Amino acid sequence: MEISKKTYCQFVNALEPETLNPNKNYHDNEYGFPIGDDNELFARLILEINQAGLSWSLILRKKEHFYEAYDAFELNKVAAYKQKDIDRLLQNSNIIRNKLKIHAAIYNAKQIVKIQDEMGSFKNWLDFHHPKDKDNWVSLFKKHFKFVGGEIVNEFLMSSGYLPGAHEPDCPIYSKVLDAQPAWNL
Repeated sequence: MEISKKTYCQFVNALEPETLNPNKNYHDNEYGFPIGDDNELFARLILEINQAGLSWSLILRKKEHFYEAYDAFELNKVAAYKQKDIDRLLQNSNIIRNKLKIHAAIYNAKQIVKIQDEMGSFKNWLDFHHPKDKDNWVSLFKKHFKFVGGEIVNEFLMSSGYLPGAHEPDCPIYSKVLDAQPAWNL
């Protein structure tokens, strides 16, 4: 059975058909689905941070370059970055070359490594604090991380399944996201 375009989320319905816009694939296969791997959670957080002030389409088009530039977002590698790595990232025109965002990525990697030492994983830490409303999540994130305002935290948590609202209830992806959620998140 083919799904009618009008049943998708409003954002996807507004996309031009048959374009190379990466948002449709992201919407259908990543947005709102739980992430179990700490490196992938970190990657999503850093991509959300880099989106601040820019379009998500731009970030998705540069996503592979971010993975290359940040060593596949391996937390221990990024946490160990030195000035030469910062300089390398600032020279890389394939990513967002914002000094504050680059420093935040390194700082946040170090914070997540500490969280892993204390809680076993970043995911365990997120699960331990779930559920919270957006304001409490933002407050918690601001205590531990840099460059994490309300919109960044909201999108990170919504996109990784910790906050509701990633998809409209009549969107066919909505039920797929619900099916993928752990029982505690329903």
